Amino acid sequence: MTNSTTLCDIGFIGLGVMGKNITLNLADNGYKIACFDLDQEKIDGIIEQDSLERGELEPRVIACRSYTELLSKLKAPHLIILSVPAGKPVDHVCHLLIDAGIQPDDIVVDTGNSLWTDSVERESQYKGKFIFFSTAVSGGEVGARFGPSLMPSGDPYAWTRIEPVMKAIAAKVDPATGLPIESFEPGNPIKHGEPCATYIGPSGSGHYVKMVHNGIEYADMQLICEAYQIMRESLEMEPVEIASIFREWNKGKLNSYLIEISAEVLEQTDAATGKPLVDVIMDKAGQKGTGLWTAVSALQVGSPAQTIAQAVFARSISSLKDERIKASKMLSGPEVVKLSEEQKQQAINSLHDALYCSKICAYAQGFQLMSIASQEQGWTLDFAEIAKIWRAGCIIRAVFLQSITNAYEQDEKLDNLLLDPFFAKQIAELQFNWRRAIADATLQGIPCAAMSSALNYYDSYRAETLPANLLQGQRDYFGAHTYQRVDKPAKTKFHTEWSKAGRPEVKIKK
Repeated sequence: MTNSTTLCDIGFIGLGVMGKNITLNLADNGYKIACFDLDQEKIDGIIEQDSLERGELEPRVIACRSYTELLSKLKAPHLIILSVPAGKPVDHVCHLLIDAGIQPDDIVVDTGNSLWTDSVERESQYKGKFIFFSTAVSGGEVGARFGPSLMPSGDPYAWTRIEPVMKAIAAKVDPATGLPIESFEPGNPIKHGEPCATYIGPSGSGHYVKMVHNGIEYADMQLICEAYQIMRESLEMEPVEIASIFREWNKGKLNSYLIEISAEVLEQTDAATGKPLVDVIMDKAGQKGTGLWTAVSALQVGSPAQTIAQAVFARSISSLKDERIKASKMLSGPEVVKLSEEQKQQAINSLHDALYCSKICAYAQGFQLMSIASQEQGWTLDFAEIAKIWRAGCIIRAVFLQSITNAYEQDEKLDNLLLDPFFAKQIAELQFNWRRAIADATLQGIPCAAMSSALNYYDSYRAETLPANLLQGQRDYFGAHTYQRVDKPAKTKFHTEWSKAGRPEVKIKK
């Protein structure tokens, strides 16, 4: 029989890139882990890594050969964390744990990229067998190892047991500056600062917030790529020159992880050809679905998130490489006009402001979507806290998020980020350059769909009157869909008999 003093604190199933690194992060923070994976090489790999990192100390990670053995090595009640592919693999593992003897007060935490509705269904499905909980994770391989951003949701009682674990392994932020506190030394975790982990709400809400995070990530990446393409084609700049611009931008209000890594990518030289590596990477973008899920959800709840959707479409059109090659030889565009050095510098300045304003709109769309979904689902999302946990550890971490935190702390019922005085003032001051950058790119025939959609979102949102009045007239004409009048009570519906002489108007009861 296993001695209780030697039992492990946490069971971990799934030792892929994310799982292995979260396990080592847990070990760094003083937890003893019993681990399992179907791939013996992955088990051997983490045991070897643990041995290298701990030196002469006692093993922190214990290998298990079955689910039954894993449960036998854990302190009760059991806490088991999963890092397996979303979908059927999660349920497969859950059923095997039931067969192995998991108990009703044991907790299973899904950290994969699950669809939020699946998490809702699983909490109900496994009720009485064990407590199903979900914690969405952002930060990639490095974040998982040294501090990710975590978005937990589910049973509030389960959170009281899980909270110390999640806050220990999460990224940390300096509360005075709002900037990340970073350490990339194995065995030396950050013990101070504000953890980038907060309880989001009922089951599914954490993965919904993570889904929107990824949608914003899609938009942010596409906006940066459009700025790159404009500099490359219109300003005829080499990748290393653009990297230098990005590094300069990263010192100011555009400071972010994505700008930082974009500069690093552009500086990289291909060893085989001597060319910039970006020039030998095929321009066909992949996607794992979370950006698509965000766009679909926005359409389903009627929340305008066109910049996120355009970022998804940009990846889709990039996949049509063979067609684009053919089209490039048949379809004409405007001649690219060579710019003077002075014009080039002005264009760079305009691009900076265009990127910043577009970024504000992308985040505004994401938070607006979360607000509408929150109302539909009966969640109470704390947007200031969500912005806080995105300040470090995650892919969209940026100095910009401190301003979003401030906005929601000042007005927790803020309808839209664009209505925050700080952001409204920023766009008022910078919008001329935003418009000029998009106009110049359009005249040069360089696509900037995400930037353009962000500007259109801004202009539509600030418009007191939109042409939807004509659209409602059209709908009523061909389908008798009715309309409201500006001079009558809002809920009263009207229909015009368009085909009859005199066009009589019929009042429809509420």
